[in-house]
Amino acid sequence: MGQIIRAARYDRGANERNAVPTLEFLGNELNWHRLDDGVMGGQSETVHSCTNTGELDFSGHINTQGGGFCSIRSPIGGGLPSDSAAIRVCYLGDGKTYKVLFSDGNKSAFGPSRRSPSWQSDLPTRKGVEDTAIIRLDALVPSLQGGLMETDLKLDPSQVKELGFMLSLKLSNGESNPVETFGSGIFPFSLKIRSIDSVRADELN
Repeated sequence: MGQIIRAARYDRGANERNAVPTLEFLGNELNWHRLDDGVMGGQSETVHSCTNTGELDFSGHINTQGGGFCSIRSPIGGGLPSDSAAIRVCYLGDGKTYKVLFSDGNKSAFGPSRRSPSWQSDLPTRKGVEDTAIIRLDALVPSLQGGLMETDLKLDPSQVKELGFMLSLKLSNGESNPVETFGSGIFPFSLKIRSIDSVRADELN
């Protein structure tokens, strides 16, 4: 019963109204709102912010009792450029494996009304180490309601209207995120995103 009540009380609209503006992407400032497992009645919680140096601090606590994910997302006005082949992300991690998410911005991210996939890629991190990842769009995995989606669809960069980061008990391929790179019970997490850039095909090699 508690899980049902928590899901009913989860205010996604308030999260979007309280979005945190930080990081420039394609000439525009991104506005990040949280979407946690509370939408399904879970108890995990994101506490994200803009640091003094302009980084996006994606932090919080995961509670695996009745849930198991936290995420932040930002709209991308106009979609990605048609010549986009990848996204470059510079970040400072905590040793956990996160996911990078791309979608068409459909708010029905959960439940039977969801028909378009979320395109995902794992983002491994090393504790206290600054890393740069090149997320190729043609290597993204389509996911629907937390599981792999069988589809012939191909990602159209111009239809990508939302970008996000997630820490989840599931990896992008649907397999369990190991305890060593996720956690167990109730535990904190912290991922600092320093920059995000679009990469053209001719810039990959």
